[in-house]
Amino acid sequence: MALLTDLLITLSYGVIGVALMSVGYLLVDIATPGKLHVLIWENRNSNAAVLLVSNLIGVGIIVVSAIVASHDDFIQGLISTLAYGLLGLVLMAVAFLLLDAVTPGRLGEILVQPEPHPAVWVTATIHIAAGAIIAAAIS
Repeated sequence: MALLTDLLITLSYGVIGVALMSVGYLLVDIATPGKLHVLIWENRNSNAAVLLVSNLIGVGIIVVSAIVASHDDFIQGLISTLAYGLLGLVLMAVAFLLLDAVTPGRLGEILVQPEPHPAVWVTATIHIAAGAIIAAAIS
């Protein structure tokens, strides 16, 4: 019975993690011109892929930290995982908008250019750092 309970708890956290990563995907899709799936899977745009990957890593860091921090209370753990995950996505979006405001050109357009662009690494670092900041605050 304990194994079944643990599996259901794990599944619950997994569903929340995948849902948060889906929201992250949608936010990156909104921030970049064109359809993200076309940019990455059809056009093989590495800039768009790095941007998405960094967002997913940032969300993953937050979800893992929230799960670890809530090992004693399942319901509270699910709620805090969702809340911290959403907060992390908001922080990533705000950081993206701030970076866009202080850099030349439209950041979304720059990040989906077919040739590699260093701005994608700056933006990727912001996504991962935002995830790490939220994760550190959870502990």
